[in-house]
Amino acid sequence: MTPDKLKTIIAQKEGTEIEFKESKDNLARKVYESICAFLNRKGGHVVLGAKDNGEIVGVNPAKVQEQMDQLAKDMNNPQLFKPTYYLTYEPMDIDGKKIIYFYVPESTQAHSYKGIYYDRNQDGDFELRSTEQIANLFIRKSKMKTEDRVYPMLGMKDLDEEAFDELKRGIRIENSKHPWLNLSNEEIIRSGELIAIDPETGKEGLTLAAILLFGNSHAIATALPTYRIDLLCRVNDTELYDDRELLSCNLLKAYPIMMDFIKKHLPEQPYIEGIQRFSLRDKILREVALNLIIHREYSSAYPTTFTIYRDRIVTENWNIPYVYGTINLQTMRPHRKNPKIANVFSQMGIVEELGSGIRKMFKYTPLYANGKEPIIEEQDVYRIEIPYVPTLLPTIDESGKKTGKKTGKELEDVIKEAIRKDSSITIQEFQKLTGLSKNGIWNVLNRMKEQNKIKRIGPDKGGHWEVVEE
Repeated sequence: MTPDKLKTIIAQKEGTEIEFKESKDNLARKVYESICAFLNRKGGHVVLGAKDNGEIVGVNPAKVQEQMDQLAKDMNNPQLFKPTYYLTYEPMDIDGKKIIYFYVPESTQAHSYKGIYYDRNQDGDFELRSTEQIANLFIRKSKMKTEDRVYPMLGMKDLDEEAFDELKRGIRIENSKHPWLNLSNEEIIRSGELIAIDPETGKEGLTLAAILLFGNSHAIATALPTYRIDLLCRVNDTELYDDRELLSCNLLKAYPIMMDFIKKHLPEQPYIEGIQRFSLRDKILREVALNLIIHREYSSAYPTTFTIYRDRIVTENWNIPYVYGTINLQTMRPHRKNPKIANVFSQMGIVEELGSGIRKMFKYTPLYANGKEPIIEEQDVYRIEIPYVPTLLPTIDESGKKTGKKTGKELEDVIKEAIRKDSSITIQEFQKLTGLSKNGIWNVLNRMKEQNKIKRIGPDKGGHWEVVEE
């Protein structure tokens, strides 16, 4: 959100989807009733530091961070909000005064604040007191999936031609006679049930699923201003990152970018099953990436992350839980949370039968991680952890040809011997000697330092290595 765009919103005055609170020195507690009402109705914009008429009075600059911290703490307190909800808050300067802005999306769940359900109309927030009112709220929520939300103001002109090209490329590889290959873009959208009638306005429009799959940047920003997928490599720099891709493009473009990021930073490990040869890395992490984008609850601003660490991959996304706790092959209850989005990936042959992704993770991860199993936890945040062995990489013989796989110990022995011969050996020379990537060699060196097998004496430039002899 930019200050100019926010000024346009403020000029519309308070209403069904806009709320102002002064909150100059202390957080206006009534803001929680508005948040609850927005979650239960159609979402809305909240500005702290403005009067009811839209006049900007500002928040005390010394209190801005304190108020944002309090908001974050309270929104994640189940004693106040049920279920809890994650929001992001932006401090801004408007006409020389500090304000706090945040957007509350429409939720697919019914929310209460201090045990009371709130709804929204032109006059503001109102309590749902009668059993009938509360029952109607739950009925309305139970019928709605986020991906089916309709946007009558958006049409075919707001979709990205390249996303349709990506879809057809994938379909052609899987099935050259697929009927979608001969359809127009609009016919594909209709065949996938991605255009619907908005029940409130009676107008036809694209669904959120259509926008997420095929939308251009304008359409995605209009429908989901907080949508992001954050890809991070934190192998060496765990505080910040070694590499990062922050995606806000449609899912048909995002998926291949995710797979390229995975191949760039994670070790390959070929595997033969019967007569089929494939990559364990790709087999496992394709399912992880698809799980992240197909089963995400898109109404939440909670950041969706795919993070590569030195010995594990961790993904997190907001979720509407069906089974609480740790998931395994015995406790899993397969449920496609965005079936329209999943269907499009199914047409490309990427998504298979329901539940097959988790079964593949449990089957192949131990082969990729020296016997370790994946950890899958389903709460409000859905979390997957895939362990891996970063040193299972090709080795190079004296002729420069790949000869197979070195074990971790074999690589460590090569590195120790190289240090004994030349304590000032460089990372580039380590790479030539072992055939590892730059990240790969740092993986091994950092682990060996942690295990007190080698140590670095002096700075990166001008220092040297030493082997810690047993």
